[in-house]
Amino acid sequence: MHILQVGLMVQQTVNQRFGKCLLELSGNNAIIVMDDADIQLAVRSILFAAVGTAGQRCTTCRRLLLHESIYDRVIDQLLSVYKQVKVGDPLEKGTLLGPLHTSESRKNFEKGIETIKSKGGKILTGGSVIESEGNYVQPTIVEISPKADVVKEELFAPVLYVMKFQTLQDAIEINNSVPQGLSSSIFTRKPEVIFKWIGPQGSDCGIVNVNIPTNGAEIGGAFGGEKATGGGREAGSDSWKQYMRRSTCTINYGNELPLAQGINFGS
Repeated sequence: MHILQVGLMVQQTVNQRFGKCLLELSGNNAIIVMDDADIQLAVRSILFAAVGTAGQRCTTCRRLLLHESIYDRVIDQLLSVYKQVKVGDPLEKGTLLGPLHTSESRKNFEKGIETIKSKGGKILTGGSVIESEGNYVQPTIVEISPKADVVKEELFAPVLYVMKFQTLQDAIEINNSVPQGLSSSIFTRKPEVIFKWIGPQGSDCGIVNVNIPTNGAEIGGAFGGEKATGGGREAGSDSWKQYMRRSTCTINYGNELPLAQGINFGS
C-alpha cells in the first residue's frame, strides 16, 4: 500500500474521534535554477541534495528545473561531477553514495527506470543497478517532461528528473504541480524573484529555500509540508502548537456580575 494511502487512512481514523494528526508522508522536492544563478553553487547543491544518502531522504531533490538559457551548461557540469561520485561502503572515506536500504528498494529502482523509459524519459547518466553484493544502484539523471505522470510520484532512490522552463512563473507552476509539498529551493540573485518565490504566489511547500538545497531539518526551523505531504510541523518555535489544544479561560475575581441587559436582581 502506498504511503499516501496509509496516511489518508490514519487521518480518517483519527478524525473520527476529532483528534489531531502530524503526518509526514512523502516529498517530491524541486530545485529551480534561474538564469542569473551562481552556477557553481547550484551544481554543488544539486549533487548533494540528489545523491546524498542515496536519495533516501524526505528532503532529497527529486526534480531539477533549469532556465532554458543555462540548461545545457548546468547539465554538462552535473554529468561531469556525477562521474566522480564514489559508490560503495558508506563507512569508507570518500564514499558519497551507499546502498539502497533493502533489496525491495533495488527492485523498485529497476521498475521505476522501466516506467520512466515508457513515459518518454531519457536517461542522461546512470539508470542501472550495480551487479555486486549489496543493493547498489547508479546515481541517475533523467530528462523528462514535467507533465509525465511518473514525475508526480516519489521514487525513493538517487534519481533526478531534469526539465526546462522559460519564465519564473513557469517554474513556480511546475514546482507546485505535484501532490506533495515538503521542500523547495530556488537559486537566484534577484531580490524581486526571491520575494515572489517565498511569498503567497510562490512555492506552495512547507519549506521554501533560497540559494541552498532542499534541506529541511534545520535547528530552529519548523519542519513539515503541505498538501499530500501531510501538514503539521515538527521542531521550530511553533511546533508545540501541533501537540496542544487551545482553551479560552476567563476568571472573575470580583463579587459582581456586570450584565449588559440591565436586569436588576435586587430585592
